[in-house]
Amino acid sequence: MIRASLIALALWAAPAAAQEVTPESIPRGQQDYHAAAAGAYRLDPTHSAVQARVPHMGFSVSVFRFGTVSGQLDWNPDDPAQSRLEAEVEIASIMTPVAGFTEILTGPDYLDSATNPTARFIADSFSAESPTKGTVSGQLTLLGKTQPATFEVTLIGAGKGYTGDESGNPIIRDLIGLHARTDIDPQAHGMNEFFTDPITIEIDAEFARQE
Repeated sequence: MIRASLIALALWAAPAAAQEVTPESIPRGQQDYHAAAAGAYRLDPTHSAVQARVPHMGFSVSVFRFGTVSGQLDWNPDDPAQSRLEAEVEIASIMTPVAGFTEILTGPDYLDSATNPTARFIADSFSAESPTKGTVSGQLTLLGKTQPATFEVTLIGAGKGYTGDESGNPIIRDLIGLHARTDIDPQAHGMNEFFTDPITIEIDAEFARQE
């Protein structure tokens, strides 16, 4: 992990050093979704996270992270309602600090990843309330059952910024970074009767415009 972090730092530092870029001149996200140009965007899994916050019988909240996510966004800043979004999560990529619990959660009594290996969200409605706030509604498929879901979305930043190309080399492209949140009814998706309270899904995602 340390070696990978050092390599990443070296890659990101290389173009800055070559161009004598100062911290003040490094492009940063703008607080306005219009700053990201229209086009086809792809989710950057290295700068994204999907977490499920699951109530533990009224005593606490257990947090689970899914490590493998993907998504495509057709972005229209002039008319966000015309945008399109699809995202997928691999159920077997769930992570938990409890030893051996991942195998139980992905087994047939809970998330049953062998039968339903992915969860998918397909958006059918974008609504902008301000340059940084809005909602995205659509259909969420989990455990083979599809239910409507609406995410409250907060823009983190939009505009030109550093990302990686297909080979992992740092380049500058249009980016959109956001935080999204929704609550789902686990029983509506056919989850184990142990899960009765609403489960919160939180997503932090960065999308990069494709050339």
